[in-house]
Amino acid sequence: MTDKNSPQPPASPDSSPKDGEQALEERVNNRSHRPSSEAFREFMASSWGDRTPLGLARTGAADFVEDRHQKIGKVFEGERLVVPAGGLKVRSNDTDYRFRAHSAFAHLSGLEGEMEPDAVLVLHPNGEGNQDGDATHEAILYFVPRASRTSEEFYADSRYGEFWVGARPSLAEMQAATGIRCEHIDTLKDALAKDAGAVQIRVVTNADSQVEALVNEVREQAGLPTGEDARQADDALTEALSELRLTKDRYEVREMEKAVAATKAGFESIIRSLPRTIGHPRGERVIEGAFASVAREYGNGLGYETIAASGNHANTLHWMDNSGTVEAGDLVLVDAGVELDSLYTADITRTLPVSGHYSATQAEIYDAVIEAADAAFERAKEPGVRFRNLHEAAQEVLARHLAEWGVLPVSVEESLSPQGQQHRRWMPHGTCHHLGMDVHDCAQARQEMYQDGLLEEGMVFTIEPGLYFRADDLAVPAEFRGIGVRVEDDIVMDALGKPRRLSEDIPRVREDVEEWMKEVQSRRD
Repeated sequence: MTDKNSPQPPASPDSSPKDGEQALEERVNNRSHRPSSEAFREFMASSWGDRTPLGLARTGAADFVEDRHQKIGKVFEGERLVVPAGGLKVRSNDTDYRFRAHSAFAHLSGLEGEMEPDAVLVLHPNGEGNQDGDATHEAILYFVPRASRTSEEFYADSRYGEFWVGARPSLAEMQAATGIRCEHIDTLKDALAKDAGAVQIRVVTNADSQVEALVNEVREQAGLPTGEDARQADDALTEALSELRLTKDRYEVREMEKAVAATKAGFESIIRSLPRTIGHPRGERVIEGAFASVAREYGNGLGYETIAASGNHANTLHWMDNSGTVEAGDLVLVDAGVELDSLYTADITRTLPVSGHYSATQAEIYDAVIEAADAAFERAKEPGVRFRNLHEAAQEVLARHLAEWGVLPVSVEESLSPQGQQHRRWMPHGTCHHLGMDVHDCAQARQEMYQDGLLEEGMVFTIEPGLYFRADDLAVPAEFRGIGVRVEDDIVMDALGKPRRLSEDIPRVREDVEEWMKEVQSRRD
């Protein structure tokens, strides 16, 4: 006789539930004891007052998205372009991460915050139903609008139901907020299949696997290319949408300015928290938490996971565990950015002296990094400068300082040559990257458009040189070991083709940082 409490062998992969048993995927919400009687359903559908309008405001980007549609439409005239928002991602069992739309979708739809999981924006060719004969495409937003209170979705659907996630916008409300024609997601398949045999379809990949599968189904049924040929076509769309964001319009630049201002507030929260970090078993997480609370209060949240790296942890470039202590006399490298509801994020790094003042050795290294950052900024002022030239300018400064300190094993010229690069031992990352909706924005752009591209009005990017001397690095003087410094600012190219620091109001020069910390910690707010 088998003990019912003894371990049982796992079911075979091809086993199916017996009559009366739940399928495995249906057991997720077994904690719920929702009644299913007809009487309950009828009662739930009755005696509700009029709905309060959601009051969705027109999005800040609504006046700009049509221009974005037409710019990408001109690259793919006569083709249907499918841009999914993406879906919710499971964090644990039946709980999801907060939703954050794919950046290409957010850029073309103008939707903000945590709207709209599972939505799809489609640019239909030749202005189907569009009154503007000059338009290459008409945009239609497909999503799940709110359901009637007589539907079971209203109270029983934990993903879309109003009882679970709040009221959703109607088609009319969403259209008013975005300025984009809206349709129910249930009509998407038929819309994609319309004239499919004569219209090329491209889809942004790695955003929503179900939408990709639907597009491929339509392709197969219409006899359109599939497999590698389709993949190359889709990659070309993803690439073009990335390049579309290389230059920002007026709205985007304003959002970047606001994101930087919010990030300054986050850094001031960090500065106020520093005395409490000393001696705390997880002092780095005190810093992380101080910034995170401001990010959520001022915006959508963090643009990326905060790096709060004290002492030798600063020499791990992406130290995000933030589990270490903070000691008096340490430098703490904080790389953090607030993402606004519009999904534009700042990206700022400051290396702060925990006790309020840099030591002589810390100051020497810090000033070298500032000099490198300034050299890159000055290079950006030159006519005809390319993005990669900013990195080169910073590297020249760092290599010279390393030589002066006696740690460079070859001449500055040899180290800067492609065959050398010995100085990169202490500065292994790039100096600049584009910035916007993604902290590393436009990453799918072609080399000739990104690293080899000319700096143009509206480009937003970082300048972030650093020097990293690990605690066990025997190639440097003992007093350098365990010190890591990075300073990062956000830059926009203005209408005159000149760089402007969006983060100019966040102190960066050593003496200014010390004075800033003193002033912030003396406030009584």
